[in-house]
Amino acid sequence: MTTPESVFFLPGASGNVQFWHPVAERLRSTIPIRHMGWPGFGTTAPSPKIASLKHLASLALDEIDRPTALVAQSMGGVVAIHMALERPELITHLTLAVTSGGMGVSALGAEDWRTEFETDYPDVPRWFLDDRTDLTARLHELRMPVLLLWGGSDPISPLRVGQLLAQRIPGARLKVFPEAAHDLGRIHAREVANLIDEHHGF
Repeated sequence: MTTPESVFFLPGASGNVQFWHPVAERLRSTIPIRHMGWPGFGTTAPSPKIASLKHLASLALDEIDRPTALVAQSMGGVVAIHMALERPELITHLTLAVTSGGMGVSALGAEDWRTEFETDYPDVPRWFLDDRTDLTARLHELRMPVLLLWGGSDPISPLRVGQLLAQRIPGARLKVFPEAAHDLGRIHAREVANLIDEHHGF
């Protein structure tokens, strides 16, 4: 298993680059840490070059020059999987929190969040609201260690999603926070940081 030389934190569709700060501040390891922002999401300026999750993955990969572990929230988890499939030699570990993982999740009990999300974030890129990325057939290609973090009370990405990802990704380990919802990475920062340190071998 390759030891990571940096950690890249990827936010969800809110684009909140501070989402993972409470976790990052509690990591034991001293390797470099970076927080990614998404053009067109949150406070990061849009870019005409970005029109898909795969474009976001390419943008993030351009920032990586050493073996790197990815820690990703929700939409960021789909981007992280794109990155790991595109450049598996660069991505040493994946930690994926409450993400669809690029699977269709409506049949797994997930709420349709798009209308409410568009109301809350009226400037969100249209391509994202229309996105229907399907990476299901490629999940078995992920060979790096994968840690799945899930809330037992998350209506956006229900526990059944995490359980199915654990079945489809070889060797993936699922950790469930029974009372947690979609913001578990922030609310349970201390425990999440400990799990990530363990996952990375620190």
